[in-house]
Amino acid sequence: MGSTVVTGARRDQVRLMVAALAITTTVGYGVLSYAFSALLGPMSADLSISTTTAVGASTTAVLMSGLMSIPVGRRLDVRGGRGLMSSGSVLAAIAVLGWSQVQNVVQLYAAFVVIGVACAMVLYPPAFAVVVAVAAPAARTNSILTITLVGGLASSIFLPLTGYLAHAHGWRTALIILSGTLAAITFPLHFLAVRPGRPQPHVTEQAEVGGQLGVRPEPGSGPDAGAGPEAGVRRIASPARVLRDPGFWVLAGAFVVHSAALAVIAVHLVLYLVSLGHPPARAASLAGLLGLLSVTGRLVTSVSARWLPMATITSLILFVQAIAIALLPVVGRHVGGVVGCLVLFGLGFGVSSIATPAILLDRYGADGFGTIAGMLGTPTTIAKALGPLGGAGLADAFGYRPLVLAVAVACAVAAVALACTGGSPQDRIRRRDRIG
Repeated sequence: MGSTVVTGARRDQVRLMVAALAITTTVGYGVLSYAFSALLGPMSADLSISTTTAVGASTTAVLMSGLMSIPVGRRLDVRGGRGLMSSGSVLAAIAVLGWSQVQNVVQLYAAFVVIGVACAMVLYPPAFAVVVAVAAPAARTNSILTITLVGGLASSIFLPLTGYLAHAHGWRTALIILSGTLAAITFPLHFLAVRPGRPQPHVTEQAEVGGQLGVRPEPGSGPDAGAGPEAGVRRIASPARVLRDPGFWVLAGAFVVHSAALAVIAVHLVLYLVSLGHPPARAASLAGLLGLLSVTGRLVTSVSARWLPMATITSLILFVQAIAIALLPVVGRHVGGVVGCLVLFGLGFGVSSIATPAILLDRYGADGFGTIAGMLGTPTTIAKALGPLGGAGLADAFGYRPLVLAVAVACAVAAVALACTGGSPQDRIRRRDRIG
């Protein structure tokens, strides 16, 4: 009876934490990532710098976030998330406030170095690591889905909101308002809802199986695990052995290419739509469709994972993205054409957020998840950093049409790579057993 009460109380704590992280990641992505796109034009004009130079600041932030992925993941595996995510909230608010006061390129880049460090501490990767460490497997997958579904609304909320604030009050005042919003919402939620220290796993964790994201039981962890001397013992995929797995590098290549493509669209879409003749306010609102449709894409992905491997589902969605974005230069001068393309492209805009933890959990298990996710997060985050910068250079040299077509090719290449990583559940179990 007492055990049931404790388990129920812990389940309630996990649900509260997941709700808090869903809110904080939404605000975090909205302020630290999507606001930049809406402010790129007026900020560049006010500072008298080129778009490429301004995008370089965002690139610096993403690079810093990537460099911090592994040390942050290791700390989360050992110490838990309350201290790290709470301090990250404070750092993020201070950095955005500093961004609002910059007067030259050096100050702008300095502010974005700090923003990059803060991003590594408060966005999806640390949130997922905290959830994986705390929740039982059956609840773990639904928790990640909940966070990504809510977080998918970040662009839909903050792109038009930031555009409105910049139009009504100027880009500097807009950032001051966003900084206060970030601090007021994320710090108390991280401090109160995220448990201190490294939580101990549930005693039933080895027998439970995550469902909706396609997470399979780990070898020796299922209900029949009592048959041998190693029954019930979880096999740990060490980082060194994961790096020797060829499939890890195929996954990394796919997500690197796709992350770069999505980063290009996230940063340049508003300006591209403006170049096609759409007013800035309308362009920002249309870009917000990506967030709305990313929620639908995540739902479709999670439901489809009951019948197909996650890598296969993700590959199919990326093929749809490639076709949709390739059509945008053809039909993009009409609102209906833009809506149609962005609806299809948006289905895969957030799919990597839900596919990455699912594939890693399926392939390597939950132990050391923060570190392994950081190992994959470093190259993908660097790709996010370099993508917009390279995209800005390509757009300056040749225009936006070749840039958009390059994004289409990147999505197709990533789709093919992910398709090559599929396999039967038995193959994945044997592979994880071998790696562990």
